[in-house]
Amino acid sequence: MTKKISVLGSTGSIGKQTLEIVKEHPDKFKIVGLAVMKSIDLLEQQIKEFNPEVVAVFDKEQAKILSSRISANIKIYSGIEGLIAVATHHSAELVLNSVVGSIGLLPTIEAIKAKKNIALANKETLVAAGELVMKECAKNNVSIIPVDSEHSAIFQCLQGEKIIDISKIILTASGGPFRDWDYDAIKKATIQDALKHPNWSMGKKISIDSATLMNKGLEVIEAKWLFNVEVEKIQVVVHPQSVIHSMVELKDNSIIAQMGVPDMKLPIQYALSYPDRIEGEVTKLDFTKYNSLTFNEPDIRRFPCLSLAYEALEVGNTMPCVLNIANEVLVACFLKGKISFYDIPKYIEKIMESHNPFPYSSAKELIDLEKWVKNWILNELR
Repeated sequence: MTKKISVLGSTGSIGKQTLEIVKEHPDKFKIVGLAVMKSIDLLEQQIKEFNPEVVAVFDKEQAKILSSRISANIKIYSGIEGLIAVATHHSAELVLNSVVGSIGLLPTIEAIKAKKNIALANKETLVAAGELVMKECAKNNVSIIPVDSEHSAIFQCLQGEKIIDISKIILTASGGPFRDWDYDAIKKATIQDALKHPNWSMGKKISIDSATLMNKGLEVIEAKWLFNVEVEKIQVVVHPQSVIHSMVELKDNSIIAQMGVPDMKLPIQYALSYPDRIEGEVTKLDFTKYNSLTFNEPDIRRFPCLSLAYEALEVGNTMPCVLNIANEVLVACFLKGKISFYDIPKYIEKIMESHNPFPYSSAKELIDLEKWVKNWILNELR
C-alpha cells in the first residue's frame, strides 16, 4: 500500500531529504501536496518530478509567478490558506510539517481536525500550543510522529514501553559550535561563527538555536507534550559525538538508547514508514570509528536560553508561546546583524518578566499574542 504524503516546507533541509526518501521508495510513498514559503525555483523542479495534486506558496507574489510557469493542471494556493489547503488535502494520509517558525501552527491544527496523522519537524507547534494540539489529537484520534532526531529517538525507545514506567527522558545535545568557547569569546561571536554547526547541516534559524542551546530548550518543551511527562523528568546532556540521539530511563533504572550516525534521513524515514521499518540509504554505525562517547552537563551561564525554556515550561500557560515568538524575532534580528549573540537571551528574559501568562483555548489567542511580542521587541530595540 502506497502512503500518500503532503510536505509543508518541501524546499528546506528536512523537506528535501523527505523527497529523496520518497524517490528511493516509489512503491511505498506518493507525494500529493507540496508547500513552501517562497522558494519557487526549486518547487517548480519538485512539481515536475513528483506531480503533486495540490501546491502552495505562502508568498502571494511568488505564487502568481509560479502559476504563470506551470502548465500542468495543478491548483496553486497562497498565504496561510494555501498551507492549510495542502495540509488538509483530501487524499493526504500523512502531513510532514517542516516549515520553520510559528507559521506552522495553524496548518498542523487544521490537518489534525481533518484527521491527518502528523510527522512533525516544526518545533514551534508544540512549544507554542502543546496543550491545544494534544487535545485536538486525542479528540480526532490522530498520531504525531516526531521527526526531530531526539524526539524520534525517544519515540523509538518507548515502543512497547508504558509512559507510566518512565523515570527520566534524557535529551542529548551536540553543544553546538560554541561548545568549547568561553563566555567572552561567545560574546564576540559573529553570525558566521554561530552558523557553523559541527555535526548537522541545518537551516539558519535552527543553526542559531543550536548555538544558543534554545533548540534544546524548545525540545524540552516538546518532550513534555509528546510524551506526557513532567518537566523535572526531562534532562539535557551534552554529547558532542551525536551518536546517541536520546535516551529513556525507566523506573527499574535501565536505560534504553537509540543510536546511529548523525543523519536526519533516519528519523524522517521512520516517521514516514511508521509503524513499519524499511530499508534505507543511511550509513551504518561503525562502533570502531566511535570508540569514545562523552557526556557533560550543559553550562547555563554560557547558554542561558536553555534555562529560560525550562522556566517558561514551569510557568506554563502562554509563557512558552512568548518565549518561542521572542526567540524567533530575536534570531531574525541577530541574522540581520541588528543585535549581538547574547542579546537573544537578554531580551527573551526581559519580555518573560513583562508578560502575565494566561490560559488559552484557541490558536487565535496565540496569534494575537504573537503580535504583542513582535511589537514589544521592536519597541525595545528602537
